[in-house]
Amino acid sequence: MDPNINLLAFLVIIGALSYLLGSIPFGLLITRMGGRGDIREIGSGNIGATNVLRTGSKLLALLTVLCDGGKGIVAILLATRLGDSAVMVAAIAVIIGHIFPIWLGFKGGKAVATAGGVYFALAWPIGIGAALTWLVVAFATRYSSLAALIATVIAPIFAYFWASNFVIPTVIIAFLIIYRHKENIERLIARTETKIGN
Repeated sequence: MDPNINLLAFLVIIGALSYLLGSIPFGLLITRMGGRGDIREIGSGNIGATNVLRTGSKLLALLTVLCDGGKGIVAILLATRLGDSAVMVAAIAVIIGHIFPIWLGFKGGKAVATAGGVYFALAWPIGIGAALTWLVVAFATRYSSLAALIATVIAPIFAYFWASNFVIPTVIIAFLIIYRHKENIERLIARTETKIGN
């Protein structure tokens, strides 16, 4: 059998598994189990940690960050032994799964925490760099969305220095997250974006 066909089959399987992993809506599951109802009916309606925080529970928000980030880490670790191509497919697929989850009618979160997990799994300096960027911008502006956008855009630069073979997936992830934040960008421009703590 043509080895290229075998490789393609493995990449399809890794992509499918990573997508399904990314599709697990931890924010929704955690808030329900925590007795806070349907997160889609609270605040912005997003299933991510920032909106979970609006339930008033920092613990549930932290659990959401850890679980969503964990999806990204697990997807990369599962693909690592199959080579760089598999890792790149897994990185992109797990993000797509979070943004467009099959279980929620393809209406998911913004994949910031999941991207963070991917960055840490690709190379820890990328994860540290992106996390510190998010913290600095969020502290300075109190805009979670702006912090996420800047951290995501800068991540490919960190990848260039610490994992140059994975620059392409970090660029694609940046475009996906920017697309998912298009409404936030409009509100940032109009200065009507909700700040952290509001």
